[in-house]
Amino acid sequence: MTDPAIRTPRDDDDRVVDLSDDFVVLPEQTSDDTDRGWGERPGGNDDWLLAERPPHWS
Repeated sequence: MTDPAIRTPRDDDDRVVDLSDDFVVLPEQTSDDTDRGWGERPGGNDDWLLAERPPHWS
């Protein structure tokens, strides 16, 4: 037998849900998906990689 003073939520209860546009569920980019998250220095070496690409990749 349950105690009547303890109320459990039911599916038909009214709930307030914030559906505004400024509500962020997930960030655009996680900290793991950055140079720092991968343990690299910011800035990268893209210019060097482009200069050193093999000739058959032209």
